[in-house]
Amino acid sequence: MSTKFIILLFTSFIYVLVLVGFNKARLKFAGGKVGAVVTLVIATVILLFVADYVLLFEGLLSEATIFVTQTLFRTAALSCLAFGGIKIATE
Repeated sequence: MSTKFIILLFTSFIYVLVLVGFNKARLKFAGGKVGAVVTLVIATVILLFVADYVLLFEGLLSEATIFVTQTLFRTAALSCLAFGGIKIATE
């Protein structure tokens, strides 16, 4: 196994733990600001997960395309968190 594969496996385990934990919290705190924040965190984690796993297309895409795709998904994740947080704070 390559080092990159081991790191992807480890990060996927962490993503699954975070998603399971926040999904349980979303079910417990449905509605209200806490529920909205939990939903924002889940959306951010999913976008970061996709950004990390673009590396699986390494054989099909060029390095520049992979870098741009990762950057776009990471920027989308942080934008989702930032604008969602602003929206929740103004309610």
